[in-house]
Amino acid sequence: MTPSDTTGARRPGPRRTATRLGLMAVPLAFFGVFFAYPVAAIVGRGLKDGGQWQFARVGEVLTDPRIGHVLWFTTWQAAASTALTLLLALPGAYVLARLDFPGKQLLRAVVTVPFVLPTVVVGSAFLALLGRGGLLDELWGVRLDTTVWAILLAHVFFNYAVVVRTVGGLWAQLDPRQEEAARVLGASRLAAWRRVTLPALAPAVAAAALMVFLFTFTSFGIVQILGGPRFATLEVEIYQQTAQFLNLPTAAVLTLLQFAAVAALLLVHARTVRRRESTLRLVDASRTARRPRGAAQWALLASVLAVVALLLILPLAVLVERSFDGPDGYGLAYYRSLASAGGTGGTFVVAPLEAIGNSLAYALAATALAVVIGGLAAAALTRREGRLVRGFDALLMLPLGTSAVTVGFGFLIALDEPPLDLRTSWILVPLAQALVGVPFVVRTVLPVLRAVDTRLREAAAVLGASPLRAWREVDLPLVGRALAVAAGFAFAISLGEFGATVFIARPDSPTLPVAVARLLGRPGELPYGQAMALSTILMLVCAVALLVLERVRTDRTGEF
Repeated sequence: MTPSDTTGARRPGPRRTATRLGLMAVPLAFFGVFFAYPVAAIVGRGLKDGGQWQFARVGEVLTDPRIGHVLWFTTWQAAASTALTLLLALPGAYVLARLDFPGKQLLRAVVTVPFVLPTVVVGSAFLALLGRGGLLDELWGVRLDTTVWAILLAHVFFNYAVVVRTVGGLWAQLDPRQEEAARVLGASRLAAWRRVTLPALAPAVAAAALMVFLFTFTSFGIVQILGGPRFATLEVEIYQQTAQFLNLPTAAVLTLLQFAAVAALLLVHARTVRRRESTLRLVDASRTARRPRGAAQWALLASVLAVVALLLILPLAVLVERSFDGPDGYGLAYYRSLASAGGTGGTFVVAPLEAIGNSLAYALAATALAVVIGGLAAAALTRREGRLVRGFDALLMLPLGTSAVTVGFGFLIALDEPPLDLRTSWILVPLAQALVGVPFVVRTVLPVLRAVDTRLREAAAVLGASPLRAWREVDLPLVGRALAVAAGFAFAISLGEFGATVFIARPDSPTLPVAVARLLGRPGELPYGQAMALSTILMLVCAVALLVLERVRTDRTGEF
């Protein structure tokens, strides 16, 4: 008997290592060609002059007072958005985790809708609520667009579900008997919660906070629409330096700065997740939810419903209402005008309505790419051991920490020569969207693959099955539903991708987010109404994708 036999741990043999490397080959090639190469090309174009690296530009950019202001605003608005989101969403996490009431599943779905909505739709919704001619402007003459409050509220709207799902999913599985035992020993309700439940929830709260901070630190569409000329995050500044000023050196330095900051956040997030997985004992979530008892719990439930109604439902309702409020009263005027390019003031080469078909076609292609690439990557990551596995896992997360604007512009610069002359090809958009979808596919499928009993694979191997056949016969049937969930997330994310697509979508083939942004950039009542109508259509498409996702997701109390 070998040492590995006595401990139960087995070193991967040459055949298993070769299989893993084979599974990694396609994702590595995909990320190398369509992520690393374009990003390196744009950074090199910005920081090289005459073939020589000009690192002095880094100091020049970082010491620019204007860039310092942008970095400071990016950081503090992300911190403020995170704090405000936690303050408003933690009560919702408790309600959905520990209380049982009619309409709970509907509330869960409503809370999740904003997360899968494109940022352009979120910005449009808050513009209809807080902007010129919006609901607040009409009722009280108050406008909050181009203020930091509009940005903060929109960020809370977008990230409310992150906290509810991440913290609430864990909260529902904590054994309530531990807190009850503390009460029996004389602790007050608050003291028992502070000493027992809060320490158990702290890793989940920290993980949720880091995710919200990450999303708001890299915010683009919301700040672009609601921030006006006064406010800009690093992502918005990269877009302006690239698209408006053609200042590639500054854009390259800001890209590296954002990449370094987000990489540090992802490292902290990964350690937080590992801590949570290794220190908690969980129970069946169906045993922890109870009917509200006492005036305090009923009041908490009412307050959560009020927050959801005002912060999540009202902006979307105003968006829909504005889409029907035409120049001659309520009707379908704005929707009908989407069928013609002539009424958009030269904004479009084709009718805006064609953006629906474009978005669906791009999203389907991007979803297929993301599922294939992400599925192969997840299969390669099934076993946790080894630096190779950890490094490969980190590589898959890199697109989340890199400016989408940089990736999009890098596509135009790098992929314009044979054998990769794709600048005029329709596949460019799905490729960029798939880069963002792959990490979500991996994170959805990987936990299920790691939960598969390895003895099933070993039994298949003993019976003579090859690794490929064992995966097809054992893993694939068990992971099929998770793949469907992953495909739903990838589809919704692809529909809403804006940062890279705004650069590479052709004028005659705009996507829905790009079309909405173009319409919002035009003055006049008609483009504004058309933007509201297109945003409503995009919202409905994403909501349908979410409903399908809710029907097939494998864990009703799970998290993202």
